[in-house]
Amino acid sequence: MLKKTVFLVFILLLFSRFSVAALPLQADGQALPSLAPMLEHATPAVVNIATRSIVKNHANQLLNDPLLRRFFELPRPRPRESKSLGSGVIVDAKRGYILTNNHVIDGADSISVTLRDGRELQAKMIGADPKVDLAVIQIPSDNLVALPWSQNTPLRVGDFVVAVGNPFGLGQTVTSGIISALGRSSLGIEDYEDFIQTDASINPGNSGGALVNLRGELIGINTAILGPNGSNIGIGFAIPASMAQQIMTQLIEFGEVRRGHLGISVQNLTPRLRQAFGLASHHGVVITQVDESSPAQRAGLHAGDVILALDGKKVRGTARLRNAIGLLRVGQKVTLEIVRNGQKRSLSATIAQNEQRTMEGGRISPYLQGAQLSNKGEKQGERTQAGVLISKLKENSPAAQNGLRVGDLIVSANRQNVHTISALKKAVSRAKNLLINLHRGKQALFLLIQ
Repeated sequence: MLKKTVFLVFILLLFSRFSVAALPLQADGQALPSLAPMLEHATPAVVNIATRSIVKNHANQLLNDPLLRRFFELPRPRPRESKSLGSGVIVDAKRGYILTNNHVIDGADSISVTLRDGRELQAKMIGADPKVDLAVIQIPSDNLVALPWSQNTPLRVGDFVVAVGNPFGLGQTVTSGIISALGRSSLGIEDYEDFIQTDASINPGNSGGALVNLRGELIGINTAILGPNGSNIGIGFAIPASMAQQIMTQLIEFGEVRRGHLGISVQNLTPRLRQAFGLASHHGVVITQVDESSPAQRAGLHAGDVILALDGKKVRGTARLRNAIGLLRVGQKVTLEIVRNGQKRSLSATIAQNEQRTMEGGRISPYLQGAQLSNKGEKQGERTQAGVLISKLKENSPAAQNGLRVGDLIVSANRQNVHTISALKKAVSRAKNLLINLHRGKQALFLLIQ
């Protein structure tokens, strides 16, 4: 009878949303189950992050012209301050590295980190990956506590988990629940998705915080919630620690993620397609297109091949395959198990550099903030003029105020020919001024931005 009573109290401690502070520490001389010992070791590694950004007022061009301001005695435009709150996880105590979400620190002019012991430190940016929504920042490594990574223990639906973060700016808060689902994708939240779904309460401000198991090991980075008006309804999502660790390694090494490229388009297999291809297995994807001069073409892959496994791991859908390839490094060799005309084969491919096709202009230069950049080839009679296209433009953004328009094709920057986004990034790096040669309709013109 006593064992049943202790078990029921344990369940109440895990799932009750009501205060249990009045419960005794012992019942009939025996200690009650508690998560407190684990949390005493885990919570010092979870930090609160506050960012501050200065947003210039671009609403009225007259206010930005010093001559017109002087002539008409117009007031000087005042920049406004933007603040945001979030969470982060110390993952390397010796070097002071903190893992958080990209959207927590995106566009920040200053990043302030508050530790569990009350210390407030200034952080510097190390690198960010908007496609997965992860970022690495760094603080002085003085008497820090890091959260250990999960030791390759397979996650299961129903495992107990604890979320630690800073919801609504209240300060460090702990909630508990279970893993509701694994491998959630195609949600439209990020470009690369393989989420852990949990019913542990996650609210605004929890972003970048830790999802831990009952051993106090990091199993995920809390990222998003699904609910009306951003409210919690028991559906939260976290980036798996395995994915976060791979992304973090590249961010520390390169400041960005250099994603690999295989050069294929794939499609999920329906029951009818499985029958048409004569497949007995219930996993795999079919190749619909192979890019010319791609690693896939050099490896001998063809449209109609069915990929069953990548490096020995079963392929369970297009999203999973895309995530797996996106985490591979340039130059890495992979083995693909395929079915072609009913026969199994094994092919080897070497991952190549994936040229970035789109980028937000602010990541290249503050002058280009607000412009969506895309690699583009423009027909010029018999030839194609390559360049970087302004595909989207935010109204009153710095890029718009600097004279750029949707449809402009940048062909050179600072007197260097620009064929791709990578070339544009190289041409404008560390430049105080920006001299752009662009095509606008049938016209060509230079634009000097200072």
